[in-house]
Amino acid sequence: MTLQTSWNLEETAARRDHYYSASQKKFIPFRDPMVFRRGQMQYLWDEKGRKYTDLLGMNVCISVGHSHPAVVKAAMEQAQELTHCTTMFYHPVPAHFAEELAATMPKGPKGDIEWVVHFTNSGSEAIDLAMAMARGFTGNLDLLALRTAYHGPTSAAQSVTGIAGWRHPGMPGNVAFVAEPNQYRGIFGQNAGAAPYLEEIERVIQTATTGRVAGILVESVQGYGGIIEMPPGYMSGAAERIRAAGGLYIADEVQSGFGRTGDHMWGFEADDVIPDIVVMAKGISNGFPLGAVVARKEIAAPMAAKFMFHTYGANPTSCAAGRAVLQIIREDKVQENARVVGAELLGRLQDLKQRHAAIGDVRGRGLMLAIEMVKDQRTKEPDPATTAAVFEACRDSGLILSKSGPFQSCLRMVPPMCLSLADVEQVAQGLDQAFTQAARTGE
Repeated sequence: MTLQTSWNLEETAARRDHYYSASQKKFIPFRDPMVFRRGQMQYLWDEKGRKYTDLLGMNVCISVGHSHPAVVKAAMEQAQELTHCTTMFYHPVPAHFAEELAATMPKGPKGDIEWVVHFTNSGSEAIDLAMAMARGFTGNLDLLALRTAYHGPTSAAQSVTGIAGWRHPGMPGNVAFVAEPNQYRGIFGQNAGAAPYLEEIERVIQTATTGRVAGILVESVQGYGGIIEMPPGYMSGAAERIRAAGGLYIADEVQSGFGRTGDHMWGFEADDVIPDIVVMAKGISNGFPLGAVVARKEIAAPMAAKFMFHTYGANPTSCAAGRAVLQIIREDKVQENARVVGAELLGRLQDLKQRHAAIGDVRGRGLMLAIEMVKDQRTKEPDPATTAAVFEACRDSGLILSKSGPFQSCLRMVPPMCLSLADVEQVAQGLDQAFTQAARTGE
């Protein structure tokens, strides 16, 4: 039996429009729809065969490259033998993968930290589990999260998401928000460092919680918030203050993990902090659905008192893909490539900033970069209209990226980590053309 698939763009758009729920149709990047038919490493091809450079990584899910042959081989071999095995039965592939993920975690100054893994279906479910784990272990309810943070669309994950456009009515409470330490447009001014934001954590604990907290969730680099990197001392300082109030430090590595920042395997390592709980997903299995909570063994232990189950969480096919991803990162020096190529691309973005008045800031680390658009470089007023115009023009330049940030005024670049130095020139030229085209259109 062969199922027929129409690759006609108009027919696909019509089916989506008719059969997708309104909530499923909301998340569309470009003004006009597009269909991707094929991907290979850092490149994509639409249904008409036009080639694009993927600077989005399919929402950061493609870590080591589209249809990477080693990942595809590992997943196919497992799927042909046993596609799915529920976690109530034992299977060696998820068990091996848990061991290998735990081995990437810091062992602490005494080398005695033990890490354990709970696989979930997605990053949002991993956030939910981390929240429950922190509350169960500490006995406290109050959680802190950062403004402009994004942690997922489930009700619990929405409750710790600090962007109004991602929040729906009826979310659970006991969450207090602290100012994100944005070094470009933060509430304490440009390049204010970590200190005033750490004092803000103390004030929020004193005024917006019971004084005893379950934890704080921190993206090591905020993704949808516009690639906001935590300044030196912030993560370690936040961990110190939250632990003094009885809570745990929860590192959200869904976007910044697996070597993407270049300097480290995990974003939190930039500040020499050891989290209590680490949440990961997206690039964990190069596009196969999977998430995970990696926690200190003693913190995860109380969860045994209640039933916790994720149907596809330890799916052996996805875990086989995840094992291949770790091997590729290690053997192909993917993290080092992210560091070198990302630094080169950041330099080219800084050159663009000198030539285009619409660019207020460029920032990021490794292959997690952003351009922020403003109407005036002095006032820093966000410019979502110019961002949208440049974004649309990037498509004409053969570049796929995304709009992000609380004002939709940032272009976010999180490509597969196989992006090469040879690609940087083409990307820089394409962005330059897009800015020029958008400026002409706006005249």
